[in-house]
Formats: sequence, structure tokens, C-alpha cells
Amino acid sequence: MNFQLTEQQLSIQNITRQLAQTELLPTVLKDDEEGKFPEKAYAKMGQMGLIGLPFPKEYGGQGADYLSYVLAVEEISKVNSSVGIAYSVCTSLFSGGLINSASEELKKKYLPDVLSGKKMGAFCLTEPEAGSDAAGCKTTALWDGEAYVLNGLKCFITNGPLADYFLVFALTDPEKKTKGLSAFVVEKAMPGVSVGTIENKCGIRSAQVSEIIFENV
Repeated sequence: MNFQLTEQQLSIQNITRQLAQTELLPTVLKDDEEGKFPEKAYAKMGQMGLIGLPFPKEYGGQGADYLSYVLAVEEISKVNSSVGIAYSVCTSLFSGGLINSASEELKKKYLPDVLSGKKMGAFCLTEPEAGSDAAGCKTTALWDGEAYVLNGLKCFITNGPLADYFLVFALTDPEKKTKGLSAFVVEKAMPGVSVGTIENKCGIRSAQVSEIIFENV
């Protein structure tokens, strides 16, 4: 078995390393101290195709393999772990959730702008009583005859203050607990969506982490 990286993988690794050195390194300490996310650098990552690395070209991705994406996350995280986690949440959790389970309509509507860095995604599962134990989820999405109406509070949501779109887990059948969970794509611009407390963290301070509140969304 050959464990050597391919030429394409090495090229992606080197390109990402150069971007991290030129776009992230000069301000990494200042950004961390101020809790400021380098949005321009992140947008450039999208323009270069890094955010869409492991996704099909038909959705705005690059059609590369997952190892290439892992190498890119590694190079970004070596320099600025805050950007590394924001990048991985947007790519693996938000976009990955859509590519694995969403309808074609949702994939084509949301993925191109997210994978190009024009928009950002976040993953909303954690709640005050539901972290790694999804059975503790209290957020509901109940059918009112015309649409699902979401109500609840999510916390510790990476990219929360920056994201345009959320992949939100909510109970459509509360009696079934985890078997009654469903996932919804929710736009921040929708009425009833708001950002709550933005966390003041001990580390990865540039990453924006917050509560996200849903009130009759």
C-alpha cells in the first residue's frame, strides 16, 4: 500500500500553507487578543476553492478527495486554530450534512455560495441540556398545518454570529426523543432568528461562538 501523498494533495497542502502564512499569520495574535475573526482571509479561502474541496463540482465544489481537505484544515490550524475550527464546522458539519442528506433543491440553493466563501454555515445541535447527548434536545419544530415552526435555544454554536445559514436539529416528534429529531436549514435572515450571548473564551478566541435563539421561526 502506498502512503505517499499524490501530486494534487501535495499541491493543495502547499497552496494552503502559503495562504496561512501570508493571510493569517501576520494578524493571528492580534485577532486572538481581540476575538476578531479574519473574514477577508476566510473569503479568500473560499475564492481559492478550499472550502469546497471535497464536494462535487456540480454544487460549486472542487471534486477533490477528503484527504486533501484534511490536509488543508491541518495547514490552516497550524497557524490559526480559530479559522481551522470555523472552516471545518462550515465544511464538514453544515455542508457535509447537506451533501449527505438534503434534497437536490436544498443542495443547489445553499451549497454554491457556502462553498465559494460568499456565505457561511453553522451547525446547531448543542443546547444547555443537550450536548453530545442529543436525547436532551428541547428545541421543537412542530407542524402548524402549513409549515414547521421552530422554537428553542442552541448554545456554543461555532460561527453563530457570522453564519448566514444554520443546520438546526429539532424535535418534530418530541415523544420519540432522538428518533423524533429532524434537521432543518434555517436562514439567519428569517423572522424570529437571533444571536444571543457571544462567548468570551479562554482559547480559539477568534472563532465566533454564541447562542442562537429561534422564536416561532
